[in-house]
Amino acid sequence: MSADRNRGCGTTGCLILVCLFVPIVGHIILTFMILDDDLTTTEKVLWLVIVWGLLPVIGPLLYLLLGQRKNRLFGPRNAY
Repeated sequence: MSADRNRGCGTTGCLILVCLFVPIVGHIILTFMILDDDLTTTEKVLWLVIVWGLLPVIGPLLYLLLGQRKNRLFGPRNAY
């Protein structure tokens, strides 16, 4: 019975670590994407505030859907 409890604690601990570190790593990667994007300084600061402070759950999704410049998503387009 004691072995079952220890296994449950380990599983719970791993789940907690994954639930904490995966979003933090994602936010850090997204921060570098925002800073590397061709936005104005004001736009970058606003996106960072949205992603890290105001809407930490849906902020990254909003940036990936709405905030990126088109040339980052689809690559530069050559006019023929």
